[in-house]
Amino acid sequence: MFRHQGKSRTLKHNLQIAIVLSFVAGIVNVTGFLAIQQLTTNVTGHFALFINDLAHFDFWRGTVYFLYIFSFLLGSFFSSFLIEFFRKNKRLNIFVVPTLIECLVITTIAVWSNFNAYSYPDIIACLLLFAMGLQNSYVTKISNAVVRTTHLTGLFTDLGIEISQLFFKEFYPNRQKIKATIKLRIYIIAFFFIGGLVGGFIYSRLNFKLNTLLLGSSVLLISLFYDDFRFRILKQKRKYFQKKVK
Repeated sequence: MFRHQGKSRTLKHNLQIAIVLSFVAGIVNVTGFLAIQQLTTNVTGHFALFINDLAHFDFWRGTVYFLYIFSFLLGSFFSSFLIEFFRKNKRLNIFVVPTLIECLVITTIAVWSNFNAYSYPDIIACLLLFAMGLQNSYVTKISNAVVRTTHLTGLFTDLGIEISQLFFKEFYPNRQKIKATIKLRIYIIAFFFIGGLVGGFIYSRLNFKLNTLLLGSSVLLISLFYDDFRFRILKQKRKYFQKKVK
């Protein structure tokens, strides 16, 4: 799920990582909005508000929205930088480090929220946007830009285009590939929605507040350890069969 890249990556691998990361993004999106009334998985709305504040000469508030946008950008840059930095070490899963940093960031926010963190909503927003920038960057690299999980605008656009292509078989004969892509988009949208529902329920009904983010970090950590454990088992099996053949 996290290790396969390039030609070795299949639809199954993309579906697995799409399910995990879109579910986590859904949790972060709803939890962030309920806690601080800000969108924390994308920057489109913040950019519009940034321009609006500048137009009304509200430079301080405009600066805050600029910091939101910059935090997402910084997360994306930092994730990509780490991936390229560790690429030389072939024994290391290069996507582990940015994923662990994402876990650390959202866990820190959850723990910090128990000590009056609500007094600093802009810091929370910046940290969550940084974490989502990290996630969007590494999942884009893992999947060769096939999977993006932190916002849905582009997904709905692509989904609409691909569904329309099914009606024109003469122009798009590779229908199996189109159907596979549609399936992937639907999974991302569905699990983003499910993550939002679960996050909203835990935040409001169970009164976990920002501690709801601990569910997101737990899902990420479990997925990482499962992926690593499965890789080690497969590696041992290959060694065993190679020795047997010899």
